[in-house]
Amino acid sequence: VQLQASGGGLVQAGGSARLSCTVSGRPIRSLHMAWSRQAPGKEREFVARIILNGATSYEDSVKGRFTISREIAKNTVYLQMNGLQPEDTAVYYCSAASLTLRDPIWGQGTQVTVSS
Repeated sequence: VQLQASGGGLVQAGGSARLSCTVSGRPIRSLHMAWSRQAPGKEREFVARIILNGATSYEDSVKGRFTISREIAKNTVYLQMNGLQPEDTAVYYCSAASLTLRDPIWGQGTQVTVSS
């Protein structure tokens, strides 16, 4: 299983961005998918998750601003980010987990920088 994240970049405060995570090697409907982020000098933190049945959950600071979704036909998971703030600046990572995977699989990060 391999994950390829894309969609990061430089965004002004209040703006929007959409991250994509394309999975190869396994259908995403068989995976719990998540987005995490790591800001400079901080530990990686959970952002959003979508599980097998499509249920979603979010870290408190992004609730109402970020939306995780998946497109089964494209084997891709998205993170729509609205109302971006400078504190959202981080490297964003997608990950995949499953009972049949010993450890979660991580994609390479994609940088999101929000300017004030």
